[in-house]
Parts: sequence; C-alpha cells; structure tokens
Amino acid sequence: MIHLRSALYMTFLVVTVIPYALCCVLWAPLPLSWRYRLTLGWPRLALWGARWILGMRYQAQGLEHLPAQGPAIILAKHQSAWETLYFAVKLPRDVVFVYKKELHRVPFFGWSLALLSMIPIDRTKGKESFDQVVKIGSQRLEEGRWPVLFPEGTRVAPGQVGRYKQGGALLACRTGVPVIPVAHNAGECWPRNAFLKTPGLVTVSFGPAIDPAGHSPTSLNDAVRDWIEAEMRRLNPERYAGR
Repeated sequence: MIHLRSALYMTFLVVTVIPYALCCVLWAPLPLSWRYRLTLGWPRLALWGARWILGMRYQAQGLEHLPAQGPAIILAKHQSAWETLYFAVKLPRDVVFVYKKELHRVPFFGWSLALLSMIPIDRTKGKESFDQVVKIGSQRLEEGRWPVLFPEGTRVAPGQVGRYKQGGALLACRTGVPVIPVAHNAGECWPRNAFLKTPGLVTVSFGPAIDPAGHSPTSLNDAVRDWIEAEMRRLNPERYAGR
C-alpha cells in the first residue's frame, strides 16, 4: 500500500505542477501579490495530496509565538520537502525562501519559482552568498514578507544535526527583526530524497521569538540551534536515546 500511495502521489505532483507552471507564466504581468496568491494553489494541492493520498496528517504547536503584526524571520529544521509546502501555505504572511539559484533551471517548478521574487543565492560564492541573503532579505522584509531559512542548509535525516550556518542570524542582527525557531519531524514520514513516504502525524513546533538585540550573529545562531535541537529531542526522544 505504501508503494501504491507513493506512486499515486508522485503522479499527482507531476500532473498538477505542469499546468500550474504554465499558468504562472501567463499571469506573470500581474502584481506580485496576486501572482503569489495564485501560485500558492499548487503548494495547497501538494499539501492536500500528502494528507489524503499519503496519509501525512499534521498539527502545529506554539502558533501563539507568531507575531500578529510586524516582521519575523523563520529559522527552521530541514528534513524533507514537506515543510516548504507547509510554510508557504500555513504561515500568516507571504514568505520568501532562500535557495540555490540553480533551481530556476528545473523545468516547470523552477520557472514558477523564479517569478516569485524570493532569495536565490549562488552558493559557489561563499561569503558573498551571505551578503546576498542580507541584502535581498532586507528588501523582502521591507515589502512585508517573511524570510524562511533552513540554517542547516540541506535536509538532514531524523536524529541527525547539520552545521547551522549564520545567514539567517546575520539577517536578523542587521535588520533587528526577531527570529522564530521552528522544529518539526516531517522526515519521519517523508525522508530526504526518498520515493517511499509513509503515513503518520507530523508535528510542527514554533518556538518563542528571539530578539536579536544584544546578540552577535554567532550567539543568535547558537540560541536558535539550541532551541531547535532541544525541541527535536522532545518531539522524537527515541531518535536521541543514549546521546
């Protein structure tokens, strides 16, 4: 059954992303806010499909920590593609992701992404990529959008910890915008680069806002890492037994 569900879901994604991407090209002349809302239709479909085809249910904890008004920077655990769908659909503000600009070359999906004015970076440029995050991220915050960054930079398996990079913390310290750390366990159902996806309950936990005032990028990054990794141990203690 898992094999069948996974195959059906992959087919569902392919069949829906192509017409949506073509529509994105057609409505490119519209204002960005309109295009963003229209384009969100596909992540909504993908999240819906994950629920009803794959059996991936979800719950959120700590939503009261999200500011009712004003800016925020989301720094989150990264385990799968599922959380990118979730953040785009469920966060109360338009979001912008930081990602490698090579994704723009991906047929259909990448073309749609390129039209949304997010934060593409060239990872080959090292320190310059951090400057890109700060420069473009500051502009997006001024537009009223919330940057979403994955400090580990790549998806990590459940129970593992990647090196937390300082791009998001640097952006927060330069702009004075509070950080919301986020832990989740989507990788338990949707492993990295795995075709097979399993039913289950994903918990997304939003932590208290961390004010960058009085922090250096290093200390802020450490505070984000400490909260996320402690929360991961609460969500799935079995993954950290004996550590």
